[in-house]
Amino acid sequence: MQQYPIVLDDAAIQNLLGKLDIRDILEKMFKALGEGKAAQPPQTLSLFPDDTGDFITYLGVLANEKVFGAKLSPYIVNGGNPVVTAWTVLMSAETGLPLLLCDAKRLTVERTAATTAIAVDQLARKDAAKLAIIGTGAIGQAHLRYVEAMRAWTEVRLWSPHAHQQNGLSQTLATGAPVIIAANAEAAVQDADVILLCTSSGTPVIDVKHLRNDALVTSISTNVVNAHEIDPAALSGFDVYCDYRETTPKSAGEMKLAAASGGWTPENIQGDLPELLTAKAAKPAYQRPVFFRSIGLGLEDIAAAVAVLAAHRKQ
Repeated sequence: MQQYPIVLDDAAIQNLLGKLDIRDILEKMFKALGEGKAAQPPQTLSLFPDDTGDFITYLGVLANEKVFGAKLSPYIVNGGNPVVTAWTVLMSAETGLPLLLCDAKRLTVERTAATTAIAVDQLARKDAAKLAIIGTGAIGQAHLRYVEAMRAWTEVRLWSPHAHQQNGLSQTLATGAPVIIAANAEAAVQDADVILLCTSSGTPVIDVKHLRNDALVTSISTNVVNAHEIDPAALSGFDVYCDYRETTPKSAGEMKLAAASGGWTPENIQGDLPELLTAKAAKPAYQRPVFFRSIGLGLEDIAAAVAVLAAHRKQ
C-alpha cells in the first residue's frame, strides 16, 4: 500500500524536469484561475524573532485536480551566510491526506521563468527583436531558455556585476543570433524591445529613462522586504500588468511603495495573466512602456507539484 506523502528531493526533481512542460502547465493553471476553477490566497511573509530571517508561504487550490497545498520558502540569516530553501506540500482535497512533499528550489526557478515567458508572449510587441536580461544567475539563464522561442530575436544582451567573469553563459541562440555581455545595465537596455529583470535586488537595477516608449519590462520577486527592481515612482509612467491583480499589489515592493506615496494605485493595473489568457484584458497600446510584475504564486507551485507527482507515478 502506497505510503503518503511521497518525498522527492532535489536529485529526484532534477531527474523529472525534462518530462515536464512547465509553461503549458502554468498557462492551463492561469486559465483555470481566470475561469474561477482555482483559488489564490495572498502570500504571507512571516518574520523570525531577533532578525534571524523569515519565510514566505505560497498557497493555492486547484479545483479540477482536487488538490490544495503550500510552498514554504525560508530565508535563514545563519551568521551572514544565508540559507534559502523551498519545499512544497501537496494535499488531496478529497481525503485531506498529504500526497507529496518535494524540494521546490529548481521548480521555483522554472515556474518563475515560465511565468515571465507567458507574459512576454502576451505583452511584447510581435516584432520585438532586441532582448536584454539583467541578472545572469540560474533564474536569468532560465529566463533566456524560456523566452528564446517567443520572438525572432536578433540580439540578446546580458548584464550582471559578475557576468564578465562567469563561465557557461550562452554566446548564441539556436537561430545563430548573438548573445553578448553588455558593459553595464544602461548599455544592456538601450533600445531593447524587451527587458527581463532577474535579480534578487531590493533596489532599482535599471534607470527607466533609458527605455523605449514601446518596451516591455518584466520583474520578479525575492525575500527582500519591499524588493523592487525599478523605481516605484516610475510606475505611473507604465502600462502595468501582473501575474494576479488580487494578490500582487499587496506583496510587490514597488507597488506597495508607489501606492503608499499616493502616486499610483492598484486600480491602474491594466490586466493580469488570468485575464489575458481568457481574453478579459486588453493588450498594450505601446504608447508608453509596459511593466509586468510577478511575485510567484502558490498556484504555480501547486500546479508544478501536480505535474511532478504525475510524472513520478509514471516512472
